[in-house]
Amino acid sequence: MRMRPQTALLFLAPALLLYSLIVIYPTLNGLYLSLTNSTGSARGAIFIGLTNYERMVHDVSGFLKPLGTTLIYAALVTVGQTVIGLGLALWMGQLPRLRDAARVALFTPGMLSLIIVGFVWSFIYNPLSGGLNLLLTSVGLESWTRSWLGEPGFALPAVALVNIWMYAGHSAAIFLANYLSIPSELLESATLEGASVWQRFLYIEFPLLAPALTINTALTLIGGLRVFELPFVMTRGGPGDATRVLNLEIFNQAFGQGNYGYGSALTVALLLIILTLTLVQNTYLRSRELNT
Repeated sequence: MRMRPQTALLFLAPALLLYSLIVIYPTLNGLYLSLTNSTGSARGAIFIGLTNYERMVHDVSGFLKPLGTTLIYAALVTVGQTVIGLGLALWMGQLPRLRDAARVALFTPGMLSLIIVGFVWSFIYNPLSGGLNLLLTSVGLESWTRSWLGEPGFALPAVALVNIWMYAGHSAAIFLANYLSIPSELLESATLEGASVWQRFLYIEFPLLAPALTINTALTLIGGLRVFELPFVMTRGGPGDATRVLNLEIFNQAFGQGNYGYGSALTVALLLIILTLTLVQNTYLRSRELNT
């Protein structure tokens, strides 16, 4: 029995109403606020057109620098998480007996609260009593110890490493699902023909993992560009502004300084950047899928 359009719309109405209240209305309201000089007062906002966006283009410390930091962070997370996730997936693919246990272990960090993880890793990175420096000292690498979150050159990679640790298991699960769909006869034939492990990976496995690579990099890139909790908890954007990502600046403008209009403009800009980069990335990777 085929459902009539009116009946289908009736069933969809509650979900559409909820989606409109939670997503569509806040998005449109944020777009409107970005065209005003709102400071949070419902009556005090004045329409100023594109003034906030003009300010943004010339705002080095409040937009361009946090944007650069966000892009670097997203690149570190995307590359690191993809490479580690792919390696873990290939490892699990060769160990069927340990696969289920490994999945649980790798998924566990991603199920934890970002706030809790941020506090725990802040303690691990502590230069005086943190576990990382104590471990390095115990194995004779005391010269490697440092203030991981207190040095500008190490703070951003240190925070990115926490993100990678949390979600590498998610990337591994995506790659593993794709890897297990590769016909075993194809891999066995390549082995019988004398292909090495590296040749089999480079010419057979990696090209066939193209769909998983597309999904994983898209999700990881979006997550990296939207980062807020870990830098907020672990460094508050410091030292200096070494970890001041764009979402931290948005938070500071809107809730710290009361510049809701400018904060909304930064939010719209971040949304457009995410959409653009994701579209470019997906277009390229989808074309790679078609050519494999």
